[in-house]
Amino acid sequence: MHTMTNCKSPVVNAVKLIGGKWKIAIIYNLREDSVRFGELKRILSPITQQMLTKQLRELERDLLIDRRVFEVIPPKVEYSLTEFGQSFMPVLDSLCRWSSEHEELVQTLSDNQVL
Repeated sequence: MHTMTNCKSPVVNAVKLIGGKWKIAIIYNLREDSVRFGELKRILSPITQQMLTKQLRELERDLLIDRRVFEVIPPKVEYSLTEFGQSFMPVLDSLCRWSSEHEELVQTLSDNQVL
């Protein structure tokens, strides 16, 4: 029988990197290509500009995403997944499968949460 005892610390550490309301959604939207800040803000509406900036900075600090600034007027900034961020995709795919397999229950529980 597999116990979670050996995995507790790694799981806690991973959740510190990807936890919160917006980080997984940001990572998901960067899975295929670079995305500009404004586009991310539109996709993730109703996220505020301040919250998106904070989450992007944390993801960049934690080496999950890369920020590329183009020296044009007005400034253009694109975000993409790093190799480390790409390595999270199998986990995200598994999470998506799990959520889809339990879609009705997950939706019901999610609807009952007070945000």
